[in-house]
Amino acid sequence: MRTLPALTKPASILSFDFDGTLHDPASSPPVPPEFFELIQRIRETHQASWGINTGRSMVHMIEGFLESRFPFLPDWVVAREREIYIPNKFGRWVAHAPWNKQCEKEILRLFKRAKKLLARIRHDIEEHTGAQWIDMEGEPAGIISRTVEEMEWIVSRIAPLAGEEPHLSWQRNSIYLRFGHRDFHKGSSLSEVARLHQLTAANCFAIGDSHNDLNMLDAAHAGMIACPANSVSEIHAKVSASGGLVTQGIQAHGAIEALKHYFPG
Repeated sequence: MRTLPALTKPASILSFDFDGTLHDPASSPPVPPEFFELIQRIRETHQASWGINTGRSMVHMIEGFLESRFPFLPDWVVAREREIYIPNKFGRWVAHAPWNKQCEKEILRLFKRAKKLLARIRHDIEEHTGAQWIDMEGEPAGIISRTVEEMEWIVSRIAPLAGEEPHLSWQRNSIYLRFGHRDFHKGSSLSEVARLHQLTAANCFAIGDSHNDLNMLDAAHAGMIACPANSVSEIHAKVSASGGLVTQGIQAHGAIEALKHYFPG
């Protein structure tokens, strides 16, 4: 896949969640061509740098680009809700090292401090639910529940326990939950992308559909926010209360609607 010509001085940042916001595996193609046509026009007319802000790993995201038939690469990617990558002129993804290294260092420190607390949380979850605890390289602590309802119960259970470590937080998407550091999430990562271009939250557009998008859809990180009609109720409420746009269209069609709303003409 090709990269688009570099922007001399971006004036806006466009941040898109991927699964459920752009990508629909039941559609062919999973992301409609109209989305890319609109992105290219807005990028040229508004000098907008666009990116994917996802819970997927970078490897999994590259698979998503191929599956969704992206005609060109985004200007940046936030992977695993916290790692920033930028493509070079050859289309190879290069880590934004200062941010990613600091993120990794802080998370490792946190998990070392919270080792006993996480062990208690794991014991509690495995004793009372059929959820699966994930512990692997790059993902030191996570949960996969059997149902959304079970995940709701798990979140209500771990919330008071996690209060013992103020830096411990989690990112949730449907039946998946990833523990992490409260300072590194989709919102703070978006603000770091904006900082690289000397832009503020007022210049940032963000759209997402699930719980792990809540930080990104905060005024501290994006002045223009939206969610597609298929979003979870908490996202609907957040966007509505903040004066953002809840679209009539679902998934990428909602994203197209939101782009036309905030970038008319």
